[in-house]
Amino acid sequence: MLVAQPAGAVLPSEYSFNAHISSPTAVQVRPRSDRPIKHTFTTRPATINDAPAIASLGSRVFSTTFGFSIPPCDLKAYLDEAYSTDAVENDVRSASTQLIVACAGPDDRVIGFAQLTEFTSEPCIEDLECIIELQRLYVDPDFHGSGIGKTLTKEVEAIARGQGYRIMWLGVWEGNFKAQRVYEAMGFTRVGEHEFKMGRCIQTDWIMIKDL
Repeated sequence: MLVAQPAGAVLPSEYSFNAHISSPTAVQVRPRSDRPIKHTFTTRPATINDAPAIASLGSRVFSTTFGFSIPPCDLKAYLDEAYSTDAVENDVRSASTQLIVACAGPDDRVIGFAQLTEFTSEPCIEDLECIIELQRLYVDPDFHGSGIGKTLTKEVEAIARGQGYRIMWLGVWEGNFKAQRVYEAMGFTRVGEHEFKMGRCIQTDWIMIKDL
């Protein structure tokens, strides 16, 4: 696992912004194996001690997925804000967020995480009651195909139902076609969109909901 980047870190060159492929209609190519290996893993609530690993994984996956579409300075600023160890520690401590991690190996390595966030909404869903946001769902690319994302989603859905929520919502970038298909397969439906701003870069997210 990569070590969390310090505040002054320089982003790897493979994340360089390319204006010619920043459109969601661009072909997104990701390395993958023909036969994904099924890994064994466990899940549990995140602790403060998990913050560096969550920050590192979140930063790496976000950069891999979106780095080509965002100017490097804007990407770095966002990562420093959202995926610093301090930011993740605040999320773990917050009464309005809940994080679940998936772990594997004898060292209990964090290979995925999901974050539920209460008291958030968007204009296209503001008339809905008892809603909760699936704000983040990240899985280490080396462990794709093992059912980690599906397991984490089922667990946070159970948590949300137990707290009395009836609808789960999320935002997914309009150009992240793979994630859209995954969420649709999980039962989420597109109901609107919103703009997601990172520095000079403004992208459009789909807003999707699911009945719990």
